[in-house]
Amino acid sequence: MALDPVCGMTVDPARAAGHVDHDGTTYYFCSKGCVEKFRDDPKKFLSGARERMAAEPAPAPALLTIGGLRRQSNLQSAIGNLQSGEWVCPMDPEVLSDKPGACPICGMALEPRVADLTGSPNPELVDMTRRLWIAVALGAPLFLVTMGDMLSGEALSRRLGPSWVNWIGFLLATPVVLWCGQPFFHRMRASIVNRSPNMFTLIGLGVGAAYGYSAIATVAPNLFPAGFSMHGAVDTYFDTSVVVTVLVLLGQVLELRARHRTGEAIRQLLGLAPKTARLVRGGREDDVPLERVLVGDLLRVRPGEKVPVDGVVAGGAAAVDESMVTGESMPVDKQPGDRVIGATIAVSGTITMTAERVGSETLLAQIVRMVAEAQRTRAPIQRLADRVAAYFVPAVI
Repeated sequence: MALDPVCGMTVDPARAAGHVDHDGTTYYFCSKGCVEKFRDDPKKFLSGARERMAAEPAPAPALLTIGGLRRQSNLQSAIGNLQSGEWVCPMDPEVLSDKPGACPICGMALEPRVADLTGSPNPELVDMTRRLWIAVALGAPLFLVTMGDMLSGEALSRRLGPSWVNWIGFLLATPVVLWCGQPFFHRMRASIVNRSPNMFTLIGLGVGAAYGYSAIATVAPNLFPAGFSMHGAVDTYFDTSVVVTVLVLLGQVLELRARHRTGEAIRQLLGLAPKTARLVRGGREDDVPLERVLVGDLLRVRPGEKVPVDGVVAGGAAAVDESMVTGESMPVDKQPGDRVIGATIAVSGTITMTAERVGSETLLAQIVRMVAEAQRTRAPIQRLADRVAAYFVPAVI
């Protein structure tokens, strides 16, 4: 990473808006405006002077590298960048992509690294829920027809006739297996192509075998030896293929809902951050967007306002509500030299503070990052299950 000598922002050289070679050193800049200002007077900025680009449109926030992830200097922009620029497999957090699609290993739909921060419905959750309800609607009558004698003691299948039962099962199970269960077959195919057997390999094989055998037995029963035929028709397993599909869809919906709730928790955390800060400079006080705050800036926090970033009290005194971090309901008195945390609230008193950690370096930003990463972290039992599956699936096949 490099430091823009004009505005002091951290810049990823690979994504810099421009660079200038001066006295054998290459300097990188966050915007074209910084490039031109540096070319006009490089000595001014190399001496340590900094300028705020208030007259220019806000440049794209510079990228930082934290914990191996690309992050921008502004928290809200950083989340947006991750959401649009980094997609991760929900089964394997090490699989990353710069665009949405399917995991090349397991075939599951890739999700934003930070899930659903816009508040809109998760498209995969909506799709899986629709498939689940259709599978239930078609599977319920099939289950009653094939298992009715066990539930009521009356052999409904015998009254209808074995052939009719098979054809009813064929008509009801076909859309359930081939459409509702379509994502599982795509994932099974991906697991086979990439030689990475997993749960969907077994699901696809099991459901496909049960449905395929039953479909052939219904359409062409004469292909089977006489011993396979009972009561004038071959026994089928449409109900098995449908029930397995419904149960797996239910599991997928529950898992997607859980991840969606995590996204809601992250949105609530983001809502704690103030949008502006009161900058004190040259005897003037101005409200500026939070992303414009730089390390070392002097800020004022008045009663009832949120502390904009992490820093140290420079002057004044205030009682600060830090319950969002510590859980302590009683405000904490802050004096010069005490540290304050961004997004906490000054209940009473006025302070000036020196900004020490801004953007993605603040404690709130780190909490958001850890929650998002915890969402993708595999439990030890899951890693064990994945290792077992690598041997168990081929053995079953």
